[in-house]
Amino acid sequence: MIPLQAQTRVDVFEQIFLVFLGLGTLVGVIVVAYTLYNAYKYRDGSAKTSDKATPTLGELPTGGEGGKKLFLSFGLSAIIVISLVIWTYGMLLYVEDPGDDIPQEDAIEVDVVGDGFAWFFEYENGATSTNTMTVPEDTPVWISVTGGDVWHSFGISDLRVKADAIPGETDETWFMAEEAGDTHEIECFELCGDGHTQMTGTVDVVEEEEFEEFLEEEAPDEDENGDDEENGADDEENGADDEENGADDEENGDDEENGDDADEEEENGDDADDGGDD
Repeated sequence: MIPLQAQTRVDVFEQIFLVFLGLGTLVGVIVVAYTLYNAYKYRDGSAKTSDKATPTLGELPTGGEGGKKLFLSFGLSAIIVISLVIWTYGMLLYVEDPGDDIPQEDAIEVDVVGDGFAWFFEYENGATSTNTMTVPEDTPVWISVTGGDVWHSFGISDLRVKADAIPGETDETWFMAEEAGDTHEIECFELCGDGHTQMTGTVDVVEEEEFEEFLEEEAPDEDENGDDEENGADDEENGADDEENGADDEENGDDEENGDDADEEEENGDDADDGGDD
């Protein structure tokens, strides 16, 4: 489950967008309003004033009152921009690695391989799926992405996820999906060949109990592995029996040879007896 203080990637990027939108709107309103104010104040045909700050034709702007206005405007702009850059950088660092805000023991891990215009997923218990990633709601999901043939790019626009899938390299990132029953589209953001546009998939968000059932159903069958081991043991026993039978056959062969030798000796003895009689 998501810790109380944790934010999803969607939350972070929405905050960044709203802050930029708010400041941009505020600055735009101030600039436009000040421009319209001065355009009206110094319009042609207006009553002349004794204001010393009134610009004259061809005069370079001084910023008014010894440049105080100019200094103030540049100073405020610098403070706003620098603060915005620092805050945004900190938020993006959180996106890259949330650290202790999302404990590793609360997360699940999924290996992702992009190969042959399809996405292959492997879970911690060995369960696998193709083009459909099933994840539990309100749970951090760490993904390790790589490519099997050419360069791909794993992306989930709804969840603000993007990771390069490069053969021989691994790119790690994370995301969280909050609502069970939601479905998010998986896309390839790297032009990878003729089937690029068909290299899509889905993220199915389910409840924790349903996710556990999915892992059990898709896990490798241990009974089959056990049968394979038993079959291997039987093969070894059969091989040992064959070796023993082979050894018995060799012994039997030796006995037959000994029997033949005995028969030859008897025949030689008979010949000797015949010679003596003669």
